[in-house]
Amino acid sequence: MSGALVIQQLHVKRGNQAILRAVDLSVNPGEICALMGVSGAGKSTVMRAVVALQPFESGSITVGDFALRPGRVPPESALKPLRRRIGMVFQSHSLFEHLTVLENLTLAPVHAMGMMGSEAESLARRLLSSLGVGHRADAYPGQISGGEAQRVAIARALALDPLVLLLDEPTSALDPARRGALGETLRSLARESRGLLIATHDVDFAQAYADRVAVLADGAIVETGPPAAVLTAPAQAATRELLRHQDGDS
Repeated sequence: MSGALVIQQLHVKRGNQAILRAVDLSVNPGEICALMGVSGAGKSTVMRAVVALQPFESGSITVGDFALRPGRVPPESALKPLRRRIGMVFQSHSLFEHLTVLENLTLAPVHAMGMMGSEAESLARRLLSSLGVGHRADAYPGQISGGEAQRVAIARALALDPLVLLLDEPTSALDPARRGALGETLRSLARESRGLLIATHDVDFAQAYADRVAVLADGAIVETGPPAAVLTAPAQAATRELLRHQDGDS
């Protein structure tokens, strides 16, 4: 496998229970890949392993030229190269409530990259403006809408100019108009040669904006390919189950 992100034979256990079994997945620069599956399939576990928040028993994860190996999660001091190569947007946004939007964005550039405060602020304002939330720079997270918070979280993830961007269930709290705006934002980020991996069970969003989908079931990738093929004429029972769940939610 080759790509901006390469996951090979990833195994994760929780106690004696196998959560992921031999997951193989790659994401190329400029590609939007939707990691799909019903709730509880293990999508978030894959994400957490990739950003070194979850240890794994065997396999490998490579982001650019940085590799994570099995065993205990490395100390944060050893993960600076990873943090510069990958950004994560959590489902809950995870903004620091006691900091302004601008302060949320300048934190990592100043402390992880040693950037001067004025330079970090200039970068943060450019990112916020590019995502349409420049006017919210001095607000606190509790003062902005869910859609604005998501764009701020994306801006924060982009502050270190990562090669790969991960998003966990990004459409879960968005209405159709905001989902469309998010999709166009992600397309523009992919055009900058970033690889995007989106954990989602939102079939409509994946069909509209992903270049490729990978269906996770029983701890492994069971089907992968273009959305039009996989989600219109699924070859695997797990994919058909995902589509049935989507129909039940509509």
